[in-house]
Amino acid sequence: MTTETNLDGILPLVARGKVRDIYQVDDQTLLFVATDRISAYDVIMKNAIPEKGILLTKLSEFWFNFLKDDVRNHLKPLGAGKTIFDYLPSKLSEEKYKSQLEGRSLLVQKHKLIPLEVIVRGFITGSAWKEYKQKGTVHGLPQPEGLLESQEFPKPIFTPSTKAEQGEHDENISPEQAAQLVGQELCDRIEVLAIKLYTKCKEFAKSRGIIIADTKFEFGIDESTNEIILVDEVLTPDSSRFWSGKNYEVGKSQDSYDKQFLRNWLTENKLAGVDGVEMPQDIAERTRAKYIEAFEQITGEKWSN
Repeated sequence: MTTETNLDGILPLVARGKVRDIYQVDDQTLLFVATDRISAYDVIMKNAIPEKGILLTKLSEFWFNFLKDDVRNHLKPLGAGKTIFDYLPSKLSEEKYKSQLEGRSLLVQKHKLIPLEVIVRGFITGSAWKEYKQKGTVHGLPQPEGLLESQEFPKPIFTPSTKAEQGEHDENISPEQAAQLVGQELCDRIEVLAIKLYTKCKEFAKSRGIIIADTKFEFGIDESTNEIILVDEVLTPDSSRFWSGKNYEVGKSQDSYDKQFLRNWLTENKLAGVDGVEMPQDIAERTRAKYIEAFEQITGEKWSN
């Protein structure tokens, strides 16, 4: 289990996020390492989920490939027969380091980040359901009357949030506020692209028995071509809500293939948002099993590591 990487300064550490450790390889290239850390309600748990980082990495690679004709992504192309270790300092191929990186690392090209969490919602749940019950809106956008919990929206909606520093909370904002942050033209392009990507993935997942209720994309921009680049992770149980298609029932909360076990346990024990919490072993195991189930259903591959 990898909760934190330590490369002994062979590559400079740029940042430790909630899940990823990010290293600089050169001026143009970063190494993203997905650890087994897990966060909920913007707080990192004290203990981790075995192999979670490897699952997230493989699932992201699957979706990057699935969407490659629709959007450019930040993965650095590897030559035929090459692995990321061919592009890293040779010392990192030593077992001490390789065991921390193998299977859970992506070599990515640096791009200027667009400072938005680009959330697309296809079904009403979570904070959107809470706001709708109180005000009839979602991120300030009026919605049809009479929607039930977990119901599909007439069409997917773009509901951005701010990109908070670690330890701070992302803030739900309206598309108008997002346009003030990044400019109207770019905001419009992001909305069209994000809804297109979500819709394509939602239809595919549906054919595999999974409902993608909502997801969060992150984008960068290639300043030389003005192209929008898909970055970070894509359609994993960390960035999306996956529901079971066969158990789906409108009017109640759904069984999730994500962190919902953990969120529910934290809420029931009044620990949501509390630092330094250790989750029970059974919650960690059940969460891992859900991640594996989601991976297998979506990719059609058997999980073996």
